[in-house]
Amino acid sequence: MPLSRRSFLTASAAGALATGSAVPPAAAAGPQVLRAGDPAYAELAGRGYNRRFAARPDRIFVPTDTEQVRAAVARSVGEGAAMAVRSGGHCFEDFVDDERTRAIIDLHRMTAVTWDREHNAFSVAAGADLGGVYEHLLAAGVTAPAGICKGVGVGGFVAGGGYGPLSRSLGLMADHLYGVEVVTVDRAGTASTVLATRGGPHADLWWAHTGGGGGNFGVVTRYLLRSPDASGDEPARALPAPPGAMLHTRLLLPPLGEESFGRFVGNYLAFFEQHSAPGDPFTELYAPLHIRPGLAGPSDILILLRADRPDTQALFDEFVAAVSQGVFPAPILLPATRASYADTVANVYYPKGMPGARVKAKTAYLRRAYSADQLRTLHRSLTDLRFLGESQVEFMPFGGAVNAVAADATAMPARDSFMTMLVHATWRLPGDDERYLTWARELFHDLHADSGGVPVPGGVYGGSYINYPDRDLTDYRWNTSGVPWHGFYYRGNYPRLQEIKARWDPNSLFRHRLSIDPG
Repeated sequence: MPLSRRSFLTASAAGALATGSAVPPAAAAGPQVLRAGDPAYAELAGRGYNRRFAARPDRIFVPTDTEQVRAAVARSVGEGAAMAVRSGGHCFEDFVDDERTRAIIDLHRMTAVTWDREHNAFSVAAGADLGGVYEHLLAAGVTAPAGICKGVGVGGFVAGGGYGPLSRSLGLMADHLYGVEVVTVDRAGTASTVLATRGGPHADLWWAHTGGGGGNFGVVTRYLLRSPDASGDEPARALPAPPGAMLHTRLLLPPLGEESFGRFVGNYLAFFEQHSAPGDPFTELYAPLHIRPGLAGPSDILILLRADRPDTQALFDEFVAAVSQGVFPAPILLPATRASYADTVANVYYPKGMPGARVKAKTAYLRRAYSADQLRTLHRSLTDLRFLGESQVEFMPFGGAVNAVAADATAMPARDSFMTMLVHATWRLPGDDERYLTWARELFHDLHADSGGVPVPGGVYGGSYINYPDRDLTDYRWNTSGVPWHGFYYRGNYPRLQEIKARWDPNSLFRHRLSIDPG
């Protein structure tokens, strides 16, 4: 049951987290440690999103507070055990579930969301999922531009930048990050807890967590959320107020021939390219497009629009008319529903849960709409009946308030794009790995054939999103552009990230397949 605002504030005041390094009495015993054969070991070892990867660590640490995380890190370092940290478990690649991983620090018990009175910010433990964060923030009368998938863990989401349905009007989740608490390890191998804040102590480490990606600098134990323009010491003024109401519906896409498909997707991309500037009235609109292979599945646009404006209906009608223009057979518009923002998050945002599938993801930021030739390429791949099922290509509107921030103000540099494109290949059987991997890779390569098979940042593309990692960017067979992998995720911010990595993780203990190289 959601907390009332009064009960939230009372609980927060009583349980606000301290910001020092004192060890809570209950932490003296250290974190729970699981080994193969223990009842909960298999469940925690196998709770990652992508079933293509699996880890068999020697131990899984299950801490309940920051000091227990520090103890787990110290023990792993002392034993020379390669470690990884898991928050929600939604990583698309093998950053955690790797055969080299000998210790996993699993944060699923660290879920508290409280009010930090010292910093006048919301303290969010790194094991919390976005659904829980929404619930607690709404109880205090605020919200944040977090993602639409409520089961995603905060830990990696914020560190990668983080975006969602309100980002076009409110910016990235990282734009509202005031501070981050991190367990780091110095050159001598000593693990300690550091609190880094915007414009305060250790601001470089704070900056690195505004888009530098998870698993690079240490183990995040909590985030402090407070908007840059916030004032006062009241929770209700620390983050944006939620919309008063939301309109939502779906625009269903029937099977279309090449010409109508190109016109529909072209209309869609052209609309958001035109309406991607900060302050545009349509930044209150979030309308992701999902296209399933075979065009026989429920391909659709989910329409979410702020509904407490006098021009809501006019904006809605204009969007539907624009994307449907000249398309035959015409898309099918389902009846629209108006609901409170809280009800929309509860009932329309995607529910928690892991699909238990094998996955390959590939992503591109678009600065310009795809050409007619590229849309024909997309149509050809998506009408291949061999790939009917759970796979899809997604287009997720970007830009707006995201683009009002300078590229180097945070570690996330893509402040010039209007759309995120995601190839999300999904299948169930290991025997189908090569077939689906080839489909995803060839589709992505052919779409970006004029730039080496990848979305090279520049006039047309904005690179890629580190929270949708893709190891193929390191493979010359699929990236023939000559641009290194980090050029897609971090662009000109990479040298600064390397310097921060060298300072805070000098022994490069926190590493994975796409981790920052300290140089």
